[in-house]
Amino acid sequence: MTEIHIDIEEKVYPGAGGAQPHLAIKDLRISLHSGEFVCLVGPSGCGKTTLLNIVAGLDKDFHGEIRLLHGGKPKPLVGYVFQEPRLLPWRTVRENIELALPAAPDHEAVTLLLEALGLCQVEEKYPERLSLGMRRRVALARAFAIQPDLLLMDEPFVSLDAPAARRARRLLIDVWRERPHTVLFVTHDLREAIVLADRLLFLAPSPTSVIHQMKVPLTRKLRSDEQAVETFRHKLLSDYPAIRHLL
Repeated sequence: MTEIHIDIEEKVYPGAGGAQPHLAIKDLRISLHSGEFVCLVGPSGCGKTTLLNIVAGLDKDFHGEIRLLHGGKPKPLVGYVFQEPRLLPWRTVRENIELALPAAPDHEAVTLLLEALGLCQVEEKYPERLSLGMRRRVALARAFAIQPDLLLMDEPFVSLDAPAARRARRLLIDVWRERPHTVLFVTHDLREAIVLADRLLFLAPSPTSVIHQMKVPLTRKLRSDEQAVETFRHKLLSDYPAIRHLL
C-alpha cells in the first residue's frame, strides 16, 4: 500500500504576452493513508488537475515536495485516468489496454479485467465504435491493468449521463475493492464524492487550499441508497454552508 504526502509551497504559471503570473497553488499540504480513497472536491479552475499532474510527476515546475511511500519499494507505480479516455483510435480495446503493460502482457489477467468491467464483447472493437461510457471503461481498465499502487482520477465520469455515471462508479468501487490501492479522485460533484470516498477534501478557488476535510460516515451499503446519500449531502451543506460556493 502507498502513502502520499503532498507539500506544495507554491505553483505559479507564468503570464503569457506580458500578463501577470498566475498563482495556482499556495501552501497546500495533504496526506493520504495507504489504501485510502480520497476525493478532492472543488470548482472548475481551482487547480485540481494541476495538483494531479504534480503528484503524477507530469509537472515538476513547482516549489515543494511530493513523497510517495510504498514500504521498501523505491518508486510506486502510478496509474492516471484523465478527463478524456485518450485511447489510440487505431488500436482495439484489448490492444489499448495491453499497450500499458510490459513487453509480455498477462493476457489472462487482461481477460479477467475485461470481464469485470463488462468489456469482453467489445474487446476487438476500435474506440470510435464505442459509446463515451464504454470508452471510459476501457480507460479505467487500462489504469487498473498495470496494478497501480496509486491511482489518480481526474473527473473521469464528468460527461456521462446519470445512469451511465452510476454504473461507472459501481464498477470502479467493485474493482477497487477487489484490488485495493490508494486513490486520489477529483470531482466537482458532491454526490459522486460521497458515494466513492473514504474522506472528502474541499478545495478553495485558486490559489488552491484545503478549507475543510471530513470522513464519510456512510457504510458502503448505504451509499447505494440514493436517498441516504442525498440526506447526508443536505446535512453537509447545511452544517458547512461555505461548501456551496465550491460546487
